[in-house]
Amino acid sequence: MEIRCKGIWLVRVIYILLLLSLSIPALSAPPAAVPRKSPDFTIYEPSGKVTHLSSLKGKVVVMEFLFLRSKHCIDVAQTLNKLNQELGPRGLQPVAIAFNKGDSGTLVNRMEQYFKLTFPVGYTDAENVDAFFGRTGNEKLNIPQIVVIDRNGMIRAQNGAKYDQNLENADSLRAFLDTLLKENVPPESAPGKTNSSAKKGTT
Repeated sequence: MEIRCKGIWLVRVIYILLLLSLSIPALSAPPAAVPRKSPDFTIYEPSGKVTHLSSLKGKVVVMEFLFLRSKHCIDVAQTLNKLNQELGPRGLQPVAIAFNKGDSGTLVNRMEQYFKLTFPVGYTDAENVDAFFGRTGNEKLNIPQIVVIDRNGMIRAQNGAKYDQNLENADSLRAFLDTLLKENVPPESAPGKTNSSAKKGTT
């Protein structure tokens, strides 16, 4: 009888522990604080050109970390392409970085040409991306990962572990970028003047 009671008690304890485990949400990294200073990052293009993110200070930069085989990522790249044509003369600089395993310079070049992208598209590996975000490997990153950096080199928005429509929807992102582009406008980027450096391939 005593053995049976102990067995029932053990089953109840296991059952309660199981319920508790189901009620606790999976842990994920807290969203990164913004604004924060952006670390530098090196963008390697298929042409062999190397651009340092720090050299783009003075522009509003939108970085898209993407997978080339993802339709979602390609859709966002096309949205950035459209916004670049509209807002590039005011100081917007989109940059895309492919980093999935197998995303080579050849594939990046093909995507760039096929979709007629007007901004730099580079490639790197996951280790460099993790270093940029200070990611240890346990934190989740939504793909595409969107980072918006203001003219002073401060990260003002990042989608982190979750989908953020405001950073992917053309209208919402345009409104946000418009606000950032009005901040600390350098004389050469003032309305009515042409900013030739907004064209692809120049820094």
